[in-house]
Amino acid sequence: MTVTVTDHDAALRFITCGSVDDGKSTLIGRLLVDSRAVLQDQLASVSKSGETDLALLTDGLSAEREQGITIDVAYRYFATPARKFIIGDAPGHEQYTRNMVTAASGADAAVVLVDATKLKWQNPGLELLPQTRRHTLLCKLLRVPAIVFTINKLDAVEDPTVAFTNIRDALERFTEAAGIHARAIVPISALKGHNVVEAVAGWCGYQGPSLLTLLEQLDVTPAETTEAFAFPVQWVEKFSASSDTSQGRRVFWGRVATGSVQPGQEITVLPSGQTAKVAQVLDHARQPTEIGARHSAGIILDREVDVSRGDWLLAPGAFAPAREIRATIAWLDDEPLVAGRVYWALHGHRWVKTKVKRIIHKLDVNTLAEEDADHLEPNGIGHVELALQEPLATLPYARSRTLGALVLVDTASHKTSGAVLVG
Repeated sequence: MTVTVTDHDAALRFITCGSVDDGKSTLIGRLLVDSRAVLQDQLASVSKSGETDLALLTDGLSAEREQGITIDVAYRYFATPARKFIIGDAPGHEQYTRNMVTAASGADAAVVLVDATKLKWQNPGLELLPQTRRHTLLCKLLRVPAIVFTINKLDAVEDPTVAFTNIRDALERFTEAAGIHARAIVPISALKGHNVVEAVAGWCGYQGPSLLTLLEQLDVTPAETTEAFAFPVQWVEKFSASSDTSQGRRVFWGRVATGSVQPGQEITVLPSGQTAKVAQVLDHARQPTEIGARHSAGIILDREVDVSRGDWLLAPGAFAPAREIRATIAWLDDEPLVAGRVYWALHGHRWVKTKVKRIIHKLDVNTLAEEDADHLEPNGIGHVELALQEPLATLPYARSRTLGALVLVDTASHKTSGAVLVG
């Protein structure tokens, strides 16, 4: 089981998510500007009539600038004296949920924005927006280790203290019902910078650290080194008799998914079932070494076996490849998901034809109740049974974000249709 360890030397990957126009792009712009990660000429390019539009620092597509919305995931990089960061600005529109899922699948943390001006903040029993709930649930399903809520635009309401208290209480009720542990709930103004980089003591009755200080304290997601060795083959380097490292044998390149690999180790090839020993392991500079999860490797076997792109090299006996799996699915296609449809499933670099055998139930994002269903609407979340044409070696997503994740792709349009999390 993967556990969290402190590693502040590594860059923290986090996303901003939430409903439309909650201020996600503006928040990232504020982080970049106040942490001095933006050059003067960049600031000048997003300034009009003396006013700086912080959202334009991330909304780079022409369609985004024209419509004033975020469509694609925009990544930005910055650093403070304490650590480095990689930010993903995820879209808030329901129709771009697939992009948000892509960003969240590799994130160490998620900052979920809540726009105070869109809620009945005077009401102690107020309801959150469906998209806020949906994105938070998706972050939970995708095993994002840390979720931080930021209540934005409190500078634009009459009584920010009351608004913060009521919205915070609503978030706490929601997270308790959903079984989500929130690291913090922070009142902010992305436009004015309150509690983003510098804390404003006592504002809205909040006495905690600023958002940036919280992010500096979070841990990165550790590599899955405690699981058995698994390696998806991405590229096969052909025979090269002149190479001193490969000694004329093929080199299988890819990134170690789980565990580690070293010379002398026994491996099994999926799907052929052939076995061999690891003769040599090369790093990215073609130097012999032992390599662990999350790092790229070139593997040379002690004998020639049939291995192609998409095959897996596995620790013998550690996995039980199966043709049927139960999974949670986040449906991303514009067409509903119905039982009986056939899709391509991508696991690592392996493509396998997959049939949706049964839709077990769907999740109501407003009540968190599981409901019987014979289909899933676009952006719906539910549980399904899948029948695979060929067996795959998977692990429950709760154990491995790498081996427990598949992507469903429409066989005709080639569009990404669903994000699958093995149960």
